Amino acid sequence: MTDDSILKKANSKKSLSEEIATRKRALNFYSLANILPDPDIVLRKQGKDIRIYKELLCDPHVFACTQSRKAGVLSLDWEINRGLDKDKNAEAIEELLKKLDIHKIINDILDATQFGYQPLEIIWKKTKSGHVLPEKIIAKPPEWFCFDDDNNLKFRTKENYYGEIVPDKKFLLAQNNPSYNNPYGERTLSRVFWSVTFKKGGLKFWVVFTEKYGMPHLIGKHPRGASREETTTLADMLEDMVQDAIAVIPDDSSVEIQEANKSSSAEIYEKLIDKMNSEISKAILGQTLTTEIGSTGSYAAANTHMAVRQDIIDSDKKLVESVINQLIRWIYEINFSNEEVPIFQLYAPEDVDLTLAQRDKILSDTGVKFTKNYFIKAYGLEDEDFDIREDVIPATNSQFKEFKESEPSVPGQDQIENLLEFISTKKLNEQAQQMLSPLISLLEDCDDFDEAYELLTDKNLHSKKFEQSLQKALFLCELQGRSDGLE
Repeated sequence: MTDDSILKKANSKKSLSEEIATRKRALNFYSLANILPDPDIVLRKQGKDIRIYKELLCDPHVFACTQSRKAGVLSLDWEINRGLDKDKNAEAIEELLKKLDIHKIINDILDATQFGYQPLEIIWKKTKSGHVLPEKIIAKPPEWFCFDDDNNLKFRTKENYYGEIVPDKKFLLAQNNPSYNNPYGERTLSRVFWSVTFKKGGLKFWVVFTEKYGMPHLIGKHPRGASREETTTLADMLEDMVQDAIAVIPDDSSVEIQEANKSSSAEIYEKLIDKMNSEISKAILGQTLTTEIGSTGSYAAANTHMAVRQDIIDSDKKLVESVINQLIRWIYEINFSNEEVPIFQLYAPEDVDLTLAQRDKILSDTGVKFTKNYFIKAYGLEDEDFDIREDVIPATNSQFKEFKESEPSVPGQDQIENLLEFISTKKLNEQAQQMLSPLISLLEDCDDFDEAYELLTDKNLHSKKFEQSLQKALFLCELQGRSDGLE
């Protein structure tokens, strides 16, 4: 191999391991003093920073939507190493998070969904045991920070306007869907800026309209020969009368009341406000039916909208978990470097791993017997929460095998009767009620055929399970008919 080929081979390996497409080499990228400009279109056009988004939270509908989105995560329970045995260090981390007011920390982290990113400063302190642990975690205003060309967080100070790189393990950074092009993250408040602006304008004109047409017009009449001073005095009396409904006028003057009828025009402003509120709901929550029902809608549509909202809550939950797990990793790197790092998890109290439960049920039906310790680890239960019943004897594979081997290729009358004995009439009735009553109940709530059709085609009905149950019912009915001598 020649020297040139070796050099080319080395250069090719180097190019594969190095980043080539960088901002410093990009044709159309320019930065000032190594500060990455915020790509937010609204801020660039307004020439302001993200402080203008804080004013949007004064809008009642924006505030209600943001609080509703936060509440979806804040209502969850949390645990360290959920369902697993905890060592002393994991228990210490759990106690530490309780002392730090984890509820407030989660609330601060969720501000990243509104403003794109949220820095949280950690105040470390050495304890009596010799460990270095967080004493406080304080959310700092995001407008104090910026990013450099390498997407590193920088803190702007009076001494250094262009910012200084923050120390390692000093700031937790919550970012909402960041990217290489935009480490500032995606901001929901950016997407509602113009909706709130137009809404404010519509409300302003609506108030003026109400003042103008909400009260009756007072028309004053005076003799033709009245002086300008008398005309002005009568006008002042009419103005006072609008507020006090009392006026004293000369006996040769008169006042008429003319009612204003502009209800159709007022609907224009109302529709504008409703439209803007709807756009705000979609931008923050992804849907509208959980904040405004309106005059239309259905049970199935409401379920679909709630599912969309749940997807956003799940995304926010992962954001919170990633930030707090980063904190736990730092604690372990400083204090317990060689140990396995525990995991912080958020979960709903009624959450059960359905896939795991279905698998365990299948195994249990085939004769597998689980211990209490297994249920405690797998489902996060406590020892005093349950007992294992010994009187329930699951059917084993051998029992099913014996039944199958004794069954002829064409079932006769005796086999049908045995099967019907195995599945009692009472049990069949219970299965039929469980299968049909939820569907009948839902259909009774429908107002018309279209709503019923939408309900039946909704994916949340689990139609496959229903079809399988219906097939079983038809099969049993056919067996019953044959046993009764019917064809």
